Amino acid sequence: MHKKTTTALIALTVALAASPALARELATLTRVDAQTVELAREDTSPVSVWISADPKLDKRDQRFASASKDAKLRLAIPASERRYVILEGKGGKQTVVAERVVAVQQGSNFRDIGGYVTKSGKTVKWDKAFRSGAMPLLTDADYALLGQLGIGNVVDLRSIEERQVAPDMLDDKTGALFLANDYSLKPLMANFGKGGGENMYKGMEKMLAPQYRAMFKRLIADEGAVLYHCSAGQDRTGIATGLLYDVLGVDRDTIVKDYHLSTALRRPQYEMPKVDPKDYPDNPIVQYYFARSAEQRNQAEPLFTKSGASHLVQFFAYIDSEYGGSEGYLKQVLGFTDADIAKLRDNMLEG
Repeated sequence: MHKKTTTALIALTVALAASPALARELATLTRVDAQTVELAREDTSPVSVWISADPKLDKRDQRFASASKDAKLRLAIPASERRYVILEGKGGKQTVVAERVVAVQQGSNFRDIGGYVTKSGKTVKWDKAFRSGAMPLLTDADYALLGQLGIGNVVDLRSIEERQVAPDMLDDKTGALFLANDYSLKPLMANFGKGGGENMYKGMEKMLAPQYRAMFKRLIADEGAVLYHCSAGQDRTGIATGLLYDVLGVDRDTIVKDYHLSTALRRPQYEMPKVDPKDYPDNPIVQYYFARSAEQRNQAEPLFTKSGASHLVQFFAYIDSEYGGSEGYLKQVLGFTDADIAKLRDNMLEG
């Protein structure tokens, strides 16, 4: 890894972690092991802690604690079950918490995008949108878990060559609507890494406009949760998530911190099925993948240029200059109206 890139990654991690205002979440739920999660919160006002099968508190839910003032609690929630923790405080005020990283056995970078607090004080809803890398090696247990998420739409951001070698099966397993647009990966790969990777995402907002339009349309339609993904779940998916968070009002420092989580959360060994590259002589993703050593294939590179700049930070600067921001891009390129964007925010935010 380039020395400047390593230094930049460490500096960004330290800077983001040091500021309590960044990546603001009212509470977090992190998996400890296959049977246990840890609830953490900064506000230790007394709350009742409930475990629920959905984000709504009702009579079927299990109360774990009453008037708890603990900053951290461990709860028995199996990895095989998608559960939500609901904190009920004074006056019945509720905070919903879920695992951001979905505990699939053989998936990569699979996350719920909910939980972040926006600049206006609202919270991105859980259980509305999920992001991921490719999913060719999901187990039966994974499909059973993902079947609990209420996914009504799968938006595949990948090229036709990527889909050829690793087709989605989640829509077949769950009955979700599958959406994809045919394009070749070759033009996209031709630009990757050029010029030290500077402004690597420039132009992708136009190349992938049909895919991003489909994703936002399904979020606006609000007909089941939306899963959108590419191969690694970091570049095309990272752009999509950055645009979505930005339009919803999440601060950009939080967005950038979330974007760089992909480096730790990717599991590249589960992003490509076991294939013989000789069977795909004209497939650019297969040839690129197997041109690298086994060690290289199983490593996720940090999302920085050689000079140490974050790809997403550069992309936001470009979007601001070209379209006046993410909302301008949604209007000018994707064709959405003020009413569409208002509906998107209404669907995706609470509080």
